[in-house]
Amino acid sequence: MKTSTLVAASAGTIITGLLAYAVYFDHKRQTDPEFRKALKKNNRRLARAVQEEAEAQGAMEREIIKKVVQQAKDEGFPTDLEEKEAYFMGQVAKGEGLCAEGMFLPLMAAMRSSEVPKILYLRFTYQPIGSADKIEAALAFYKALKVYPQPKDLISIYDKTVPKEVLEVLAEMVAMDAGLKLGSFTSESGSVDGHGVE
Repeated sequence: MKTSTLVAASAGTIITGLLAYAVYFDHKRQTDPEFRKALKKNNRRLARAVQEEAEAQGAMEREIIKKVVQQAKDEGFPTDLEEKEAYFMGQVAKGEGLCAEGMFLPLMAAMRSSEVPKILYLRFTYQPIGSADKIEAALAFYKALKVYPQPKDLISIYDKTVPKEVLEVLAEMVAMDAGLKLGSFTSESGSVDGHGVE
């Protein structure tokens, strides 16, 4: 017997077996109420496990956010105007860089043809931001927000430019910081020329 015939017969047998199992499973699912109950029970158990895992991961992420906000507060922020400006620019650049690295992964490729000169080009593929990257990026934006004279205005800029998942983490950081004054929403003195940041 030839090898190709043996391979074809084996593949045919395997495919036939898989199809037979699929037909049996579908028939069992449609006719056996106990089997349907067991499937529903397994699906509910799996959904519950996924939900619990997501909640645990969310709680862990909130703890990390709380720790990094406290660490940033403990490190302190510049008080001199020129230092604040340099610090602000550095933190915004860092946050934008982290967002850019996490969102788009550059892939370099060269053309291999001998008739066409070798040209390098850049192609971008979407990559979701990892949990650590989005927290680090949000922390950089948070630090910039702490030294900005009008944090409310900066938040409206962030709304338009920062990726949604980073913005959500930043919102949690702002919510955890009672010392951050966001203009008229949290200002106690109500002064217009107050800088809004403690």
